[in-house]
Amino acid sequence: MPAPDLRLDPNPTPAEARDLEERIDAFNVEATGIPFGGPVSCVWRDESGAVVAGITGYVWGECCHVQFLWVHEARRGAGLGTRLLAFAEEEAARRGCRQVVLETYTFQAPEFYRKAGYEVMGRVPGHPAPPHEHLFLRKQLREPVPGGAARAR
Repeated sequence: MPAPDLRLDPNPTPAEARDLEERIDAFNVEATGIPFGGPVSCVWRDESGAVVAGITGYVWGECCHVQFLWVHEARRGAGLGTRLLAFAEEEAARRGCRQVVLETYTFQAPEFYRKAGYEVMGRVPGHPAPPHEHLFLRKQLREPVPGGAARAR
């Protein structure tokens, strides 16, 4: 039972939500001893400067986690997503990552990621609701080898 001086607030501010994320990140780094490797992100802009596609993620240890990849509907099919994903993979490899992980849904772009070499490692049926599924994907950039080293694929 929470202490009587506590009050549940179901509407934290965006700054409070970011603060929670930063606290979890700090705990994770302290618990593992693995430093945060920084963000990985870039965008495509049109002639007016408007963002028409982008990718965001981060490196932690030997892993790059792609959080979001988006391409404006009018720009899809032109290779922007493929080039953004390649950018993230190249940046991840440059920073010593051995794999890239990401999440998608069956109604989003699982075939796009499969064609790029990603494999489904797990799924949550019915998320967000049936018949959809939440998918967890991975692409290995380097094979792990005994002794903690890795070799390029």
